[in-house]
Amino acid sequence: MGIKTYNPYTPSRRNMTNSDFAEITKKTPEKSLVVSIPKTAGRNNQGKITVRHIGGGNKKKYRLVDFKRLKDGVPAKVIGIEYDPNRTANIALICYADGEKSYILAPEGLKDGMKIMNGPEAEVRIGNCLPLSEIPIGTEVHNIELYPGKGGQLVRSAGNSAQVLAKEGKYATLRLPSGEMRMVPLVCRASIGVVGNGDHNLVNIGKAGRKRHMGIRPTVRGSVMNPNDHPHGGGEGKCGIGRPGPSTPWGKPALGLKTRKAKKASNKLIVRRRNGKAIK
Repeated sequence: MGIKTYNPYTPSRRNMTNSDFAEITKKTPEKSLVVSIPKTAGRNNQGKITVRHIGGGNKKKYRLVDFKRLKDGVPAKVIGIEYDPNRTANIALICYADGEKSYILAPEGLKDGMKIMNGPEAEVRIGNCLPLSEIPIGTEVHNIELYPGKGGQLVRSAGNSAQVLAKEGKYATLRLPSGEMRMVPLVCRASIGVVGNGDHNLVNIGKAGRKRHMGIRPTVRGSVMNPNDHPHGGGEGKCGIGRPGPSTPWGKPALGLKTRKAKKASNKLIVRRRNGKAIK
């Protein structure tokens, strides 16, 4: 997947880049695997804004991606690689030997016509989904389950992968993209390979209107507000925030405050945090 640039015939075009969509082989989604999700503009059932900076945007339908991959022992063929407006990764449409169609996350190197399979008997090959107990140490994986049968929850965004470092007892130790090392039960499943569309992070939005197309409304800095609107507001000219640290509009600490519970049950499964410190 490459990056497409534009001639600067307007100021906003000068730095704008986009994906060239070279991997995409199928333009329209499978009708049986899309559902409509109504827009809320960040408002709840009372009409009050509960999530700021949301509204407008192009229409899009949600693709039903199979994160569980529980159809074991049935080979499937890749029909096409598609763009998904709901995630950074591309998705692949597959058709099982019995005729059932499904969407999966498209790993790097997956092409039309390739065969994939789920289950303990599957080969360790790009796109296949196996329990961690059957995956060799050193393999790069994505779409990793935390609870057996719940479906993949970890490592699902474009260009990411985790590495299997060790297996001991009932757990496999994985190095996640953040640098965190974590134990995951061996019965949990993971897909082989690196999530595709790795150049996604190189795309430059280029202009405000493109953000509006995504359904994202403008964000105003707290430091330019009045003091009755934001804790950072007020003062003469450009002024510091006048507080020990940055705050949210509601006065709560922001930017760097740790929100994970100190006694969370899964703390014992984290071998090393992403900041390099071991969990106590």
